[in-house]
Amino acid sequence: MSKQTYKVGFFFRRQFTMAAAEAPADIKNISNRYSDDGGVMSAEKLHRFLIEVQKEKNASLEDAQAIINNHGDPKHTGLKLDDFFKYLFSDINPPLDPKLGIHHDMTAPLSHYYIYTGHNSYLTGNQLSSDCSDVPIIQALQRGVRVIELDIWPNSDEDDIDVLHGRTLTAPVPLVKCLRSIKEHAFSASEYPVVITLEDHLKPDLQEKVAEMITQTFGDMLFSPSECLKELPSPESLKKHVMISTKPPKEYLQSKEVKEKADSKKEAEDDTDEGEDDEDNEGDPKSEKNAASEYKCLIAIHAGKGKGGLSDWLRVDPNKVRRLSLSEQELEKAVDTHGKEIIRFTQQNLLRIYPKGIRVDSSNYDPFVGWMHGAQMVAFNMQGYGRSLWLMHGMFRANGGCGYVKKPDLLLRAGPNDEIFDPTKDLPVKTTLKVTIYMGDGWDKSFDQTHFDTYSPPDFYAKVGIAGVPADEVKKRTKTMDDNWIPSWNEQFEFPLTVPELALLRIKVLDYNLSDKDEFAGQTCLPVAELRQGIRAIPLYDRKGEKYSSVKLLMRFEFI
Repeated sequence: MSKQTYKVGFFFRRQFTMAAAEAPADIKNISNRYSDDGGVMSAEKLHRFLIEVQKEKNASLEDAQAIINNHGDPKHTGLKLDDFFKYLFSDINPPLDPKLGIHHDMTAPLSHYYIYTGHNSYLTGNQLSSDCSDVPIIQALQRGVRVIELDIWPNSDEDDIDVLHGRTLTAPVPLVKCLRSIKEHAFSASEYPVVITLEDHLKPDLQEKVAEMITQTFGDMLFSPSECLKELPSPESLKKHVMISTKPPKEYLQSKEVKEKADSKKEAEDDTDEGEDDEDNEGDPKSEKNAASEYKCLIAIHAGKGKGGLSDWLRVDPNKVRRLSLSEQELEKAVDTHGKEIIRFTQQNLLRIYPKGIRVDSSNYDPFVGWMHGAQMVAFNMQGYGRSLWLMHGMFRANGGCGYVKKPDLLLRAGPNDEIFDPTKDLPVKTTLKVTIYMGDGWDKSFDQTHFDTYSPPDFYAKVGIAGVPADEVKKRTKTMDDNWIPSWNEQFEFPLTVPELALLRIKVLDYNLSDKDEFAGQTCLPVAELRQGIRAIPLYDRKGEKYSSVKLLMRFEFI
């Protein structure tokens, strides 16, 4: 008899009968260990549990009493097993500590941080025919994205500026509308600076109009240094500020070329990287006028690739900082031959990576290639749902979700005798993450009764793995729990980690199907470096990264 026929015959009525979640055996044993003979856990013993099992060294007796007040039965002076279990599975016991907030050092230069970066931030869907709008920009800012990309083109009458994906069928949106929405929502999720990267396709007269729009829109919020930056400022110093990053305007580049021809041959050879050089061109009134153009003066971070090859692109100039953009394919080729130079470049300058052009469906790429080599701006299509974007969400859950995550020290070693990090090299294991996945609950509240299987409860299993440097990448899975809305797996996994600072814990739950593709039932990605040890309630998210109202896993994390 086939599985489907078996279900039709015997389980049709069971789908409407929901069992209550029961505490796993491990939880029962812990409850017994920290309870008195009457099965009640007092504030003192709960306090011990918080310190010994949950590793919350700063937990106070008052914290334990507050838990009892919120979750205990008023008839008792502590927690009974059911109360204890409900507390562990509640929203006040998450895997990342909400009390930590923004806890990374925010006073280092911008180049020392991963920055939450959007690609074509104005697109509502695919790269070829979707509408352009300020709505996805607002949504990105509300999620904590700190870098917004705008492609700016002349409108049809060539007297104003539109935002659109050029040479496609995407419907435009006025630039001024996007700028005003950025101003209104820039700091709704984070006070740390927003960078607007402009992909500029304008002539000088419209560039001056852009300068006027930006100045009028942002006013004092705009950070526009009077001279080329020798070092990038810190996120802390730029709170509530907006920065513009783009190539210098063409008339400025032309004036630069005039100066270069008049300079010595050596100076000309030193200054060939178009878009990165920022001389004042003293002595030439025309050049001074061009260099002082309103548009050019708004550019806080100059961008440009230059006319030379990769080695020239990655040249570090101690007197100026800049932004370099590479496609995902360019990066993949570059890391094979210039991996150390890329990391050295990103210690002082900004590197932005963007999706290859054939990703017309707004899909994304593996962000770790960029992150492992110090790239700060790994630009993603925020509407391109899937594994890669879930990793991006996971990375920027760190540091209070402020959109800036301090890079590991191993990527910032800049002394003359320091060994540059090599992510492909065999490294010793620093720590081992031990993960116990006990159970899951809440699908019956967040999904229709027949969503997974028409005639029976779902057959859930969980995939658990690590995303990070190649040596740490691994995937594992639990057994499948047949016909159960409340799967109880009770399985342990160990993950040896060589670079835990860059590791993300990946979790995905699926419903097993014998004949069709297994059905998605929730996912999350969590930064390993910020995981709280102990038994925690893990909320799951849908494909778009929105949190389910009820679906959670009960898991335990230990570093051994």
